[in-house]
Amino acid sequence: MASRDIKTDRTWRAIALSPTIAIFVLMSVLPVLNLLAMSVNEISWVAGHSVWKYVGDAHYGRLAADALLHKGAVNTMVFAVGGVTVQVVLGFLLAWVVSRMTRSRLIYRTIFILPILVPGILIGAIWKLMLNYDFGLLNGALEVFGVNPIDWLGTPSLALPAVIVVDIWHWTPFCFLLLLAGFESLPQDVQEAARVDGAGTWNELRFVLIPMMMPVIVVTFLFRFVTSLKVFDEIYLLTAGGPGSATEVISYTIYRTFFAQDRMGYGSAMSVAVLFGIALLIVVALSAAHRQRGST
Repeated sequence: MASRDIKTDRTWRAIALSPTIAIFVLMSVLPVLNLLAMSVNEISWVAGHSVWKYVGDAHYGRLAADALLHKGAVNTMVFAVGGVTVQVVLGFLLAWVVSRMTRSRLIYRTIFILPILVPGILIGAIWKLMLNYDFGLLNGALEVFGVNPIDWLGTPSLALPAVIVVDIWHWTPFCFLLLLAGFESLPQDVQEAARVDGAGTWNELRFVLIPMMMPVIVVTFLFRFVTSLKVFDEIYLLTAGGPGSATEVISYTIYRTFFAQDRMGYGSAMSVAVLFGIALLIVVALSAAHRQRGST
């Protein structure tokens, strides 16, 4: 009787999950399969119809010699590692401060999350005006102190750091929310015991809070790191990959290949390579995080 009930439960579970699985396959797996098919074909347009010509792995063979793709990969990693590290650190500090507040916590939480509520198109427009060489707010503030205007988005050595700063401003509140939720879920008795034992603020943070928060910190970093690898809107709105290739990122390289150059087969090969590269990074990062948890 019990085995029959278990079998019935499994049947109903399969029936209940089947629509979700079907939607997942339709929305995820099929586009990836189509992308794989496009990557081994040269696609052209004749009289409004696509013409596919099989080229095998020719597109993949070109990736290793594509200097623009290499530049985009390097810039993307610099953008992701540098920007996300600062976002997690700032988000952690803000969450720690807000978690210790007894009053006005809701007000500060609301203020800190405002940047992620602003649409990306507005963020690009606002910061492009702020960083403008001729009448930007930042250069106007520098002129007050006698500093000459700086071409933040037109100087190769400054353009990428400027975009990273914009991304930090935009996404630090996201890290703040995740880490604040982690702080609020910590057991209070451990923190109270540390204070009773005479641990100061710094020692409590270093030896109690950070070790207890490490799983949340790792998850926040990994989640934000993966999403930052897909950065496109800020680059498109602020610099369009320039000056030169100073702010070229992988997403913008793929966009340029697909739409500006109309090389859909080669762009698909880029997309597949990036997809598997990101998947490999996620597997490595999760394995490292699992080993760290096991060691602790």
